[in-house]
Amino acid sequence: MHNQARASITAVGHFLPDQRLTNDDLSRMVDTNDEWIRTRTGIHERRILWDKDKATSYMAIRAGAEALQKRGLTPEDIDVIIVATVTPDMSFPATACLVQAGLGASRAWGFDLSAACSGFLFAINTGANLIESGRYRRVLVIGADKMSSITDYTNRNTCVLFGDAAGAVLMEANVNGCGLIDSVLHCDGRNWESLCMLGGGSLNPPTHDTVDRKMHYIHQDGQSVFKVAVKGMADVAAEVMQRNGLTGSDVRFLVPHQANQRIIGAVARHMGLGMDRVMLNIGRYGNTTAATIPLCLYDWEHELREGDNIVIAAFGGGFTWGASYIRWAYDGAERVCIDRDTEMAVAS
Repeated sequence: MHNQARASITAVGHFLPDQRLTNDDLSRMVDTNDEWIRTRTGIHERRILWDKDKATSYMAIRAGAEALQKRGLTPEDIDVIIVATVTPDMSFPATACLVQAGLGASRAWGFDLSAACSGFLFAINTGANLIESGRYRRVLVIGADKMSSITDYTNRNTCVLFGDAAGAVLMEANVNGCGLIDSVLHCDGRNWESLCMLGGGSLNPPTHDTVDRKMHYIHQDGQSVFKVAVKGMADVAAEVMQRNGLTGSDVRFLVPHQANQRIIGAVARHMGLGMDRVMLNIGRYGNTTAATIPLCLYDWEHELREGDNIVIAAFGGGFTWGASYIRWAYDGAERVCIDRDTEMAVAS
């Protein structure tokens, strides 16, 4: 019997800037210290793309190129490029257009998707729908954000949280029962002011006044976001498990958005998972917004096997949140050992 075609992840790529910003570095910039940051967030350091001539597309191109190389494909094999980001290089053209040109993906069309920290989750669902329509074979989904470009490094409550990075996945059709199985997705704009950037759009276009009032930096009401993020991520993760008859013992890994280690721990407990089955790298990278989930998939790829059940969960500004159940499509250990010379060429 012919199985229903599902969109599966078939390769993962990433890019991290070389420059590290440690907690000790931040203690010399604002009134904070390593213990204060670690106990409240779990973050030890984050990567920053300090080069003002390089933006989100620079990181996205390199993450996408690595994913293609690991799959043994050329840019011309890609049909669609979706870039999840809240830090596009510019208002327009879309960062996806710049990525398409930078990769040389001459056959692809693409667009940006803005859903803050839920961006990658929403983007893989969009990519899956495009593939399952039967019209497209391969979709490159990239989560990338240069959060340092919208972070106020005089605000100790927000500057300790964010880093810069990109992660990419290639999505292709799969008829063996693997792929993106189910999702629960939400948005609720009633409390948008709790997590936003007020300046730069059509409501508050750039002026001397908006710059002076620091409206082009991220604003976050940490306490209110924490409460709704824990409940939102935990509820949707539990819902997607219940809908698919999964218990905690059935889930190989929870892949949570890396916003705060305490939030992640609360979600894992609600799902009945020990932290040994939670992908956690916030300590090394901080919150890289749309890049956190694909970075986790990259870091744990070698442990994933065909048929593994994973649950992805995210919460972000908007508010946006959701969870997806994915049955992993390949043995990751076979794809992580890429040629070092090629890897260096991709990063250069």
